Amino acid sequence: MSTNDHSELPLPDYDQLSVGELEHRVRSLPHEALEQLLRYEREHADRAHVTAVLTARLRQLEEGSPQSPGSSVPPSAPKGEPGGSPVSPATSPEPYNPPPHGTPDQPARPVGNRFR
Repeated sequence: MSTNDHSELPLPDYDQLSVGELEHRVRSLPHEALEQLLRYEREHADRAHVTAVLTARLRQLEEGSPQSPGSSVPPSAPKGEPGGSPVSPATSPEPYNPPPHGTPDQPARPVGNRFR
């Protein structure tokens, strides 16, 4: 099989995966599929972090680590409210400009007559 065609890879969305996602997803792949991904990676992007993840997983399998029963299909997005910060100009506090001398709790006191 030619490793130039990414549609034939064990993970169809391989090129879009982050290193963290890839590390999780390759746990369910057999030895042959990992070798195929490693060949593809070395021929294309050759990202150091990705090749390290793939070679580490291959080494784990060679040392007898069990294949994960997980799926190579990405998990669906969690349901719920959209994320993001609730901060807006309406929720921001009033501007605070401290006085040039003292604090609001302890206002500045005049020094008195400096020329005595």
